Amino acid sequence: MKSLNSNLFTKIKNDFIVCTKLTVIIGIVFIIINQQFNLKGMGLTFLISGMYSFILGLGNGIINEYLNTKWDWVTETNQRVWGGIIATFLYTVIAVLIIHYIQYILLFGYKIENFFQGYLVWVHLFAIIFSLGVAAFFHAKGFMVNWKSAMTQETTKQEIVAKTETAKFESLKNQLDPHFLFNSLNVLTSLIGENPAQAEKFTTKLSKVYRYVLEQRNKDLVPIVEELNFAKTYMQLLEMRFEDAVKFNIPDVASDQELKIVPLSLQLLLENAVKHNVVSTSKPLTISIYEEDNYLIIENNVNPKEAIGKSTKVGLQNIVDRYGLITQKGVKIENNNKTFKVSLPLLYKMNNIMYTDDLENSKYVKAVERVEKLKEFYQNLAAYCIVIPFLIFINLRFSPGFHWFWFPIFGWGMGLTFHFLEVNNYNIFLGTNWEERKIKELMEEENQHKNRR
Repeated sequence: MKSLNSNLFTKIKNDFIVCTKLTVIIGIVFIIINQQFNLKGMGLTFLISGMYSFILGLGNGIINEYLNTKWDWVTETNQRVWGGIIATFLYTVIAVLIIHYIQYILLFGYKIENFFQGYLVWVHLFAIIFSLGVAAFFHAKGFMVNWKSAMTQETTKQEIVAKTETAKFESLKNQLDPHFLFNSLNVLTSLIGENPAQAEKFTTKLSKVYRYVLEQRNKDLVPIVEELNFAKTYMQLLEMRFEDAVKFNIPDVASDQELKIVPLSLQLLLENAVKHNVVSTSKPLTISIYEEDNYLIIENNVNPKEAIGKSTKVGLQNIVDRYGLITQKGVKIENNNKTFKVSLPLLYKMNNIMYTDDLENSKYVKAVERVEKLKEFYQNLAAYCIVIPFLIFINLRFSPGFHWFWFPIFGWGMGLTFHFLEVNNYNIFLGTNWEERKIKELMEEENQHKNRR
């Protein structure tokens, strides 16, 4: 809180210096234009210039900085926009009327009853609209500065997270080599004593399998077809040891060739099934692999071993952790003591980004689009507040008999209003977030149509 107040004070101090410079520069310009070279004329000009610079400029600057400390432009955009519009409008109107009262009533000697009549009404209106345009520009500038700062911090944060998660992912993948080799050598050791000829065939197939392991170790995702083919080869290794005690059902093709899964995940699950269950002719181990609801299901019957020793906890947890690093769609594990089922999310990989089946617009993309709309709105608002006063001036100066300036005021103003409603995702007839609700409604209708088919 102390740091926040210190930053606010520093910004106000800088604004004060800027307003002082503006007072001097504008004062000198009007002294030259109005030929006010006497002491009284120069003093009066600097006084009026100072009132506009400090009361309007510094006052709106303080409001802007205070609102920045109260609401964040990026995370609390609606509150910040509404707070800025209401506070700036009220303050600007009051400030302009106070300045004009001092200027025209106290200094120039106008009658008080004429303050809201004739010429002065248009002076008030021109000053208010012009001041709002300048204020809108500085609010827009503050928005862009804060947004850029927030995006820079977010980018830095995401880079740190990405590097950390990549290190974790590489660490998990590096666990696979010794784990797979250790278990395979255990199987080979058993076969050498039981069936030397089979052990020789096992060694040949093991070399092919391990080559695949080495090829996939540096990949984040692999096509599901490759992993299914590898699973078949691995199951053939298990068949060479257990013969009829192991049965498996693995599909030859996938529903979509673009689908991918984490490499070696099937091998780890098959390995765990053998490790934790009795595998014998009387109690055969049956393993089935199939697709269901955008998941690859690996299912086996449960015949738990009485004693399997201390688990290394590398296999299943490794898969869960690796999926957790690349997708929000987690691994599902079900065990009803009759069947053990693991569901692996089926993924796509596009432009090095992991996606599940139900692709959604990322929050970052939506935020960028929102920022672009806000930028357009503020540019439109600033143009409105600057151009309209000049149109009023031209109308009153050259054709005062017909006030045509009301047409652009209301026409452009209505467009600006609808633009603001669009920025805040609000339709005057359909309510807030109507686009999202309509999209969800259409998606639900499509899903119901598919289910009926």
